[in-house]
Amino acid sequence: MGKQTPEERDEFLAAIKQDFDDRLAQMAKDPARWVEFIDQAATFGARYSATNHMLLMFQAEERGIEPRYFLPYGNKQKTSGWLAVGRQVRAGEAAFKVWAPITRRPTEEEATEWEAAGRKVKRDSRGRPAVQVVGFRLMNTFELSQTDGEPFDVPTVQRIRRIKAAAATPALLTGDDPTGAYDDVVDLIEAAGYSFALVPPRTGYLRGANGVTVTGPGLRVVQVRDDVDAPQRLKTTVHELAHIRCGHTDSDGDLHRGRMETEAESVAHLVCRALGLDSRAYSDAYVFGWADGDLDLIKACAETVLRVSKQILTDLTPADTDAGTGEVDGFPAAA
Repeated sequence: MGKQTPEERDEFLAAIKQDFDDRLAQMAKDPARWVEFIDQAATFGARYSATNHMLLMFQAEERGIEPRYFLPYGNKQKTSGWLAVGRQVRAGEAAFKVWAPITRRPTEEEATEWEAAGRKVKRDSRGRPAVQVVGFRLMNTFELSQTDGEPFDVPTVQRIRRIKAAAATPALLTGDDPTGAYDDVVDLIEAAGYSFALVPPRTGYLRGANGVTVTGPGLRVVQVRDDVDAPQRLKTTVHELAHIRCGHTDSDGDLHRGRMETEAESVAHLVCRALGLDSRAYSDAYVFGWADGDLDLIKACAETVLRVSKQILTDLTPADTDAGTGEVDGFPAAA
């Protein structure tokens, strides 16, 4: 997929738009396809927006390959992309395409026009329009199988956390939870201003739930039942953190309960899978029926799940993990 004519580009854009709509429609009809989408995203650690994730899957399926990792070619200084990790894209390889943001400082006239149309415009301390995303363009990226060079271990979330744990202490993790992430997840809940407690089932605010997040005047509490095994305890705790990060605790009741539970459980499923916890027993996809086939709502749900999952996984891994790779992740969900 090298230099395209305008006609070829229009044809490609039409094809990916149709594929995107088809995937949303399939997820609307069959919750199992939603779980499949979450599982695919977990493989990549939620590195991409929903749009770019589906775009990469579309291209990979067209080529008949199972993708593992993507990076751009790299700059001349070899400080980004595949060149930064000692690998070279083979001559003649066709690039994959992802949507990349275009950023610049809009003129005052443009900013005024956007604001009049209801679009939010970022401004600096002096009131001038700030540098911001003004559009998107297709950018080249390449899959690991298209490169040669130095050995490359895909930096999965599991491997990153193992390296982090080894650097912090030589002690091996113990217990049935293979991730060692439970305490870190609790820290994230408490950093959000919530108290956290393990409590006996059907006590406190739990009633019949495995976990609950409660807010009110002067009240920000997360409780998880204390009699479950470590893997279930982790998954439930991530589920409650997801409610917080998805904004469900601040929704004032304007979000459908089914959507909130779908988003929170999907985040928990994705994060746990990315961390290395087998969660194939995922059983809450039935709540996805709240959408009733509305593709816009399904797309919004998918974008929220990937955005929040990426935030959580980023918080659970070292900040300098992808330094210098030139990764093209995290494009706005509107791409």
